[in-house]
Amino acid sequence: MARTKAPKPLPKPRTRPGPRGWAGRGGGAMPYLDPAPEWRGTTVQTCGLWPFGAGSGTPMIGVPLGRDLQSGATVCCDPISWFRTDRAGLILNPSVFVLGQPGLGKSTVIRRMALGLAGYGVHPMIFGDLKPDYVDLIRAMGGQVITLGRGRGHLNVLDPGESTAAAARLTGDARRALLEDAHGRRLNMVSALLTILRREPPTDREESILNTALRVLDAKHDGVPVLGDLVRVIKEAPEPVRAVALDRGSMERYQEITEDLESSLTSLLGEGKLGETFAHPTTEPMHMDRPVCFDISAIDDSEEQLQAAALMACWSYGFGAVAAAQALADNGLAPQRHYFLVLDELWRALRVGRGLVDRVDALTRLNRQRGVGMAMVTHSMKDLLALPSEEDRMKASGFIERSGMVITGGLPREEMPKLTQVVDLTSVEQSMVTSWSTPPGWTTHAGGEVAPPGRGNFLIKVGGRPGIPLHVDLTAAELDVNDTNRKWHTR
Repeated sequence: MARTKAPKPLPKPRTRPGPRGWAGRGGGAMPYLDPAPEWRGTTVQTCGLWPFGAGSGTPMIGVPLGRDLQSGATVCCDPISWFRTDRAGLILNPSVFVLGQPGLGKSTVIRRMALGLAGYGVHPMIFGDLKPDYVDLIRAMGGQVITLGRGRGHLNVLDPGESTAAAARLTGDARRALLEDAHGRRLNMVSALLTILRREPPTDREESILNTALRVLDAKHDGVPVLGDLVRVIKEAPEPVRAVALDRGSMERYQEITEDLESSLTSLLGEGKLGETFAHPTTEPMHMDRPVCFDISAIDDSEEQLQAAALMACWSYGFGAVAAAQALADNGLAPQRHYFLVLDELWRALRVGRGLVDRVDALTRLNRQRGVGMAMVTHSMKDLLALPSEEDRMKASGFIERSGMVITGGLPREEMPKLTQVVDLTSVEQSMVTSWSTPPGWTTHAGGEVAPPGRGNFLIKVGGRPGIPLHVDLTAAELDVNDTNRKWHTR
């Protein structure tokens, strides 16, 4: 006798729909539910929603840079706000080092910081704009743009700038310190030009001759000297210069000792590779009460040595002007101003000659007490580790180690072992950074641009703390001054 299966019991009718609606055919269940919209606001604006609000896990002090890629929270960050103890006190040094492949937005981050800090009363100072990336922004803020290049302007490397006038208003130790600082910067700049020209630093004897010749020149020359005046002093062979040259009382020996130095300095007067850019009086003095940009974009990329020399000259002149302004402020003779100094395209200056790392290091050692924040920008660790000597490579790595924070954009995977030697990155953070260096897809469309997937993405690292990944979105007001591909657009 065959057994028959008992019929399945009918499902009990539901008295209410499920979370997605009535189940079953014709019930109208929704397979996908849009997430509820999220809104962000301050505690003043959303106080009535307590306790249903969630606080942000990222710092909210400083320039609003973008949104956190993980939580969507607003990320505020800049080296000055994060350093000041009356604001955040998160870092020990008001400086930032920015790394990232070309085209991923390094300059955009710095422009956002510069614009936001200007709103806080901090003056952005762009010491050497090669592309140019910052000219439009500085002009939009009503700042000063100083143009340099062949036939476009001159910057006298022996010009102490505001230091002489500032020293005349000071007395005692403050006056002596400012004058010695100006002397040291001029000596360092002349040595840097010789290093760029020769691709090796001057000898110790040559530096002693330059040091003494500069002091003799200051004592006997009226007004602001130029390089031609320095060459003239060395040719005249005054007794203090002969003493440090160790000529043993022989003029012939003195001429032999100074021949190479005299020849190199003469080539800086207009007939050499560097042209007349640094041999004539400064075309336009720098103002300290507004944003400033040195536009050197007229110098072609093929003129590698001239680009490096222009960057070094702008840095030296700019740092000297800041030191003079702060000396007056410290003595109550001028208002206290804060400055945000930007050293972009750092790699161009470092790779031209052996010993330039020392020159940059000497220029950039503005201490924390001077009210100065600084940003140094380059493409990758290769720029710092491809220098000819091990000593230079170690010193260049120190630029990152001494920075209060490091912001990195997309980098190739081969960069990670080098970067992790100076910055603590977890395996997840490394994978994130390398994924941002992926090139854009092959699909294109007329009238538009396919942006790389990592454009605008950055990771903020401070010491051993977990990194903060963020994405920078430009506002409508920023789009025009952030267009670095303007020359590629057709009208």
